[in-house]
Amino acid sequence: MTDKEPLAFTRHNHSHCVSDALQAAVAICTERGARLTAIRQQVLELIWQSHKPLGAYALLDQLAEKSTKPVAPPTVYRALDFLLEQKLIHRIAAINAFIGCPHPDHNHASHFFLCDDCGRAEEIHSKSVSNSIKKAATEAGFAVQSQSLEVFGLCPDCRTQDGHDS
Repeated sequence: MTDKEPLAFTRHNHSHCVSDALQAAVAICTERGARLTAIRQQVLELIWQSHKPLGAYALLDQLAEKSTKPVAPPTVYRALDFLLEQKLIHRIAAINAFIGCPHPDHNHASHFFLCDDCGRAEEIHSKSVSNSIKKAATEAGFAVQSQSLEVFGLCPDCRTQDGHDS
């Protein structure tokens, strides 16, 4: 992790991070000439409202609760595709779910700690992990185009609650 990055699973003002993410998305889409429609913004907001990755159908259910009109699955999938293209969210492949990207303004490796108990996910930034992957790839003659690492375990809160302190 860089000196500027907070440690994974640190406490923070969650409503502040949601509003910051939405403001950043508006600015980035404006800069890129990409259209952040109302439905795309709603999907992004729902994703950011929890640190637990959300699947497309969970998003569909939440949108349906808030909408007077029916929302079809293709609408959600198109919104997710847009948000992924703009790098505003990440897809967690192992569980086919999505989480907000705290740094959508620059390309970076996607490394995640995922809690098996509570479902919370945290994106981590570790140059040493990225460099190890690049080094192993170079040694194998492999050209890395992107990185995504998903590590499952127990977050600090669940370790404490379950009596796992090692």
